[in-house]
Amino acid sequence: MPQGFLTIVLHAHLPYVRHPEHEYFLEEMWYYEALTETYIPLLEVMERLVKEGVDFRLTMSLTPPLVSMFNDALLQDRYEKHLNRLIELAEKELERTQKQPEFNRLAQMYFDLFHRARYMFSQQYGGNLVRGFKRFQDLGKLEIIASAATHGFLPLLYVNPQAVRAQIAAGIKSYQQNFDRDPIGFWLPECGYTPGIDEILQEFGIRYFFTDTHGVLYASKRPKYGIFAPVYCPSGVAAFGRDAESSKQVWSAEEGYPGDFDYRDFYRDIGFDLDLDYIRPYIHPEEIRIHTGLKYYRITARTNHKEPYVPEWAKEKAATHAGNFMFNRQKQVEWLVSLMDRAPLIVSPYDAELFGHWWFEGPQFLDYLFRKLYFDQNTLKTITPSEYLTKYPVNQVVTPTQSSWGNKGYNEVWLEGSNDWIYRHLHKAADRMVELATAYPQASSLTERALQQAARELLLAQSSDWAFIMKTGTAVDYAIKRTKEHLLNFSRLYTEIKENRIDAAWLQHLEQKNNIFPEIDYRIYHPDYRNVGLTVPISATG
Repeated sequence: MPQGFLTIVLHAHLPYVRHPEHEYFLEEMWYYEALTETYIPLLEVMERLVKEGVDFRLTMSLTPPLVSMFNDALLQDRYEKHLNRLIELAEKELERTQKQPEFNRLAQMYFDLFHRARYMFSQQYGGNLVRGFKRFQDLGKLEIIASAATHGFLPLLYVNPQAVRAQIAAGIKSYQQNFDRDPIGFWLPECGYTPGIDEILQEFGIRYFFTDTHGVLYASKRPKYGIFAPVYCPSGVAAFGRDAESSKQVWSAEEGYPGDFDYRDFYRDIGFDLDLDYIRPYIHPEEIRIHTGLKYYRITARTNHKEPYVPEWAKEKAATHAGNFMFNRQKQVEWLVSLMDRAPLIVSPYDAELFGHWWFEGPQFLDYLFRKLYFDQNTLKTITPSEYLTKYPVNQVVTPTQSSWGNKGYNEVWLEGSNDWIYRHLHKAADRMVELATAYPQASSLTERALQQAARELLLAQSSDWAFIMKTGTAVDYAIKRTKEHLLNFSRLYTEIKENRIDAAWLQHLEQKNNIFPEIDYRIYHPDYRNVGLTVPISATG
């Protein structure tokens, strides 16, 4: 019997980026990079662990936008073409670096990596990674949790509770359609919580969610066991608080493992290093240099000078760091167990793309960690949140405080000078969507299609990614464009529905372009949604 438990949570999310109107769209690369560097490698790790009999538990949120992109035939086809280009580039690199052995072996590494990615994507999973993740959930190794429809930042949308209810309801319905079961847990986007959201989660049968550390520590009443045991909200939904120590040890490039000098340098890429004439076929058609994924240097030091990457050194560091992480968690548990009447739980949530995309060796780290936990010690064991609640069903009742895992812990990242202008428009659109759902509780034909698309456009406009990008300054023009386009689409649909003059050709264009949630029911915005014939998520019917 272990003395304590560890829950590792990977939050897997990308904004819905799909542009059929362009043959090549720069922001779609976010998705292709994530598949190659994070999601396929994570599946590869789980495949090895299961094949070799290593027991483990992992919790992941796979958000509806990401799952919708997994399912999309256009993006599946484009990703396979993307992989073929990378394989071609790696072949050219094998030839170019023949007299540079320190780089030639890395070109071979990437050639093999891209081939494995293509095999797993096309052959093993038939072009859809949902099948892979679902398999591990069905095996009992992975607990997939639901999330809001388009990763809306719920505390700021809560001005209209029906808008939050719609985000949650659409997210749960997407989960059920993709994983053939009801979700047990829920990932609040950005860990954004405000009291009352848990009551909506309870309506839909959700048993637990996560908050940042202070969401639980500053709860009313004070939690007896801090963040090392879940607490129940008055609604009966459990809240799990993030352990700051284990989280920072992994995600921080300054103080954590990813900044080690032997690990691969993310920013140094041949897409920027090599001559334009050579690299031109593998970057943006307008000759915008981009990351290709072929990176030959290690972090080396906090200088511009970089030394060649040595995979063996990085692999050894990943093993060392996995051992150090395990040792530190063991010491936490050994100290905590004397203070608690139950086995303590350490909750360690991370953005999934940290593992592989930003921290190339991250999947190796997880592989080593699960193996070391299984073979090398008996102090702690990995567990899913639902398993812990089953083991310890009696917990303290408190009211968590408003919080997020963003900078400074509250709403500032998504509500400040660069992005505050969006909210008056989002709130007005949400009010209008409720108005439409109330006025047309039993629409049919063209009006029903227009109402469904209006719901999609509002949900897409509410994505927290756009406000986040405006704050961080990475792709601001695109984020502003997406916000305005979805709001303008919604406003036009609202007017056309109200005036009974729907432009069928334009509506069809929107349905093909912004095709997320094909089975959406606009009546999730109806204040009395249970009594208008709405097919609600199964969990909400009980």
